Amino acid sequence: MRNPCLTVGQRSLRAAGSAVGPAAGWTDAGLLTLRVVVGGLVAAHGLQKMTHLLGGGGLAGGAEEFRHDGFRGGRLTAVAAGSGQTGGGLLLAAGFLTPLGVAAVAGVMTVAATVKGPHGLWVQDDGYEYPLVLIVSAAVAGLAGPGVWSLDRLAGINWPAPAGIVGCAAGVLGGLATRRALLRTSPPGGKPEDTYGP
Repeated sequence: MRNPCLTVGQRSLRAAGSAVGPAAGWTDAGLLTLRVVVGGLVAAHGLQKMTHLLGGGGLAGGAEEFRHDGFRGGRLTAVAAGSGQTGGGLLLAAGFLTPLGVAAVAGVMTVAATVKGPHGLWVQDDGYEYPLVLIVSAAVAGLAGPGVWSLDRLAGINWPAPAGIVGCAAGVLGGLATRRALLRTSPPGGKPEDTYGP
């Protein structure tokens, strides 16, 4: 008999839990942990690029970081990258519009991996190990789905596995395209191009 005191969300979660059994409860807890840790870290890095929160250098520091890494665009690039990281990380952490969150996280981490690529794989050499782990973690969340403890599930959205895979692939391709589009070039005898402002 339905308990009238339960909210719609609570009834959905209870129904989902009874349908999949107790073992799946640990899987959902694992997915929640993965999403919150990975999404939270990515969102925090995005805030650092735009503000002085969490030890960030603000927009000036973010713009300088991108210039140092060979990007043009200055503050505009820092705002775009920081917003993408923060928004994508929060979507992934909340399990809301999960394929979009996966795409955003995979995209910004792909850009980071291209910057670290010349240094090799290992993080102690400033390599791309850490961005690669975050890309794969986002891909796992996309492939497995956000789980019961997510806003997607509360909203009644059940993403098919291909949606997460497509989101991750789109993010990686978008990250590669972004790196190519914003790669700074040096005109003969002049300063490196920075056509998008300070």
